[in-house]
Amino acid sequence: MTGPEKVVLVGVGIKGRLWEMDSSLAELRRLAETAGAQIVAEHSQAVDRFNPATLLGSGKIEQIALSASAHKAKSVIFDMELSPSQQKNLEGVIKAKVLDRTRLILDIFAQRARTNEGRLQVELAQLSYMLPRLTGSWRSYSQQVGGIGTRGPGERKLEYERRHIQNRILRLQKELRKVKSGRDLRRQGRLAVPVPQIALIGYTNVGKSTLLNRLTAQSVRGHKTEAVYADDKLFATLDATARRVRLPEGTWAVATDTVGFIQRLPTTLVAAFRSTLEEARLADCLLLVADANAPSRESQDQAVDRIVAELGAKDLPQERIYNKADLLDAAARRDLQALHPGALLVSATTGEGLDAALTRVQELISTRWLLRELDLPSHDRRRVASVYRCAQVLSERHVGTKTRLRLRVTRENLERLRVLSA
Repeated sequence: MTGPEKVVLVGVGIKGRLWEMDSSLAELRRLAETAGAQIVAEHSQAVDRFNPATLLGSGKIEQIALSASAHKAKSVIFDMELSPSQQKNLEGVIKAKVLDRTRLILDIFAQRARTNEGRLQVELAQLSYMLPRLTGSWRSYSQQVGGIGTRGPGERKLEYERRHIQNRILRLQKELRKVKSGRDLRRQGRLAVPVPQIALIGYTNVGKSTLLNRLTAQSVRGHKTEAVYADDKLFATLDATARRVRLPEGTWAVATDTVGFIQRLPTTLVAAFRSTLEEARLADCLLLVADANAPSRESQDQAVDRIVAELGAKDLPQERIYNKADLLDAAARRDLQALHPGALLVSATTGEGLDAALTRVQELISTRWLLRELDLPSHDRRRVASVYRCAQVLSERHVGTKTRLRLRVTRENLERLRVLSA
């Protein structure tokens, strides 16, 4: 039985921004461990500018090659996205597989994909990444077979010429359009039901799935509900998962857990998962989940904000909550609250702060979901039933010959209800 694959990590940065390189290399380390690798050596270098041929200087590349050979490493992973020519040149010196950050993330996504849609999206991203690396005379795929965990498209697909890969991409895009059509129908059905939509957005491994499970458990006490898969790993879940959550005033909302983000998330993955991430753009509000205990918390928040903006969702009502507050000591709590006055600290593990977070969500969605009262004739139960179909009724009581309904309703449906009560 063979052990985990031995790898060498290489951090690269620009002089004067060493903290960025260190933070990114720490994240690369976690990515490699998530992929199941054994890290046997690490190298890093800050440069004035990147070498267009090999990213780093020849002396450093020789040092990395010797290190990989001495440790019998099968892969060398660079914490940058390498161009096809850079990858080819590096493999001419380093006698091991040369992977970049993008390829490593793609391998992890391949390991994590559980649904048919997730597998299609990952394969599309893998082949889109691979296609430009099949140009010119670079036809030797021997070092490109698989990746960490050997979950890449595999040797069989890599034997195809460019035309076959392009045809496969077209087929995948066609299949994904069918899947998207089905999901759009389900989404339209969900939107037709009078329930506010909340999207949980955040960096990978900040505890979104655990948080959703906790909120669901609080909402349906005494009833069994399928838990969302959660694990202390990067990209533990890739597929958007929706669950009902009860708000403090007694109404319901649908909270959707989305794929986690990361620094320099590959553009091929953002494109492939865009339809899934659109859950955020169509929500009534965003709950931005952050890791209160993360050393690079601020840079993670910035990465999330950038992708939210790319999705066209930055103007939606939103609140950032800091999860894993149970791991903070008193001094760390004071520091975070000083940096972010009024920050909501929560813990999906202990339940701390979740009621306050839901109260805030309720405030956010009230900009679209209005609190109103409506009087209808008590004898006309058909009209009353119509209200229940397009609004969330908080209470119903009889006042003389009228039935008075207190409800949450969207602005669009409010006009319809006014016609009913006229």
